Amino acid sequence: MIRLNRILVPTDFSDFSRPAVTYACAMAERFGAQLHVLHVVPDPAMLVPEAAVFSVESMQSQSDKLVADAQHLLQQIPEGWQSSQPVIREVRVGAAFPEIIEYAKGQDIDLIVIGTHGRSGLSHILMGSVAERVVRGASCPVLSVKPTGHQFVMS
Repeated sequence: MIRLNRILVPTDFSDFSRPAVTYACAMAERFGAQLHVLHVVPDPAMLVPEAAVFSVESMQSQSDKLVADAQHLLQQIPEGWQSSQPVIREVRVGAAFPEIIEYAKGQDIDLIVIGTHGRSGLSHILMGSVAERVVRGASCPVLSVKPTGHQFVMS
């Protein structure tokens, strides 16, 4: 029998991650599992090519603001969901896929439910896929949820 005690759903707050949250909530309810919601804030130094021209203080201030904004948004996820299990909400700073994998290992996550952007062709080659990298690197099963198409969990 499958036993799921801890389910992780990473979110970037986009429409693409909403179906994954729906799936994660449904599975957490079904298995009585603890739900973990994770958002990874990109390190501002990774976003700005000329980061060296900015002071450490201004970069830290920007990072702190992004973290605070993410923490506020995480309080709204999952929206209106009632469960006897607490929701664990976490914000990390760094590159998305390594932070997701590290969090899953550190929290002994049993299942990661992640949304996909559905990119293909050139945009997939240029931008890559966080979900694909998580599937390859995670030490637990990963359910990738497409934003469109056949859904078996109704929102």
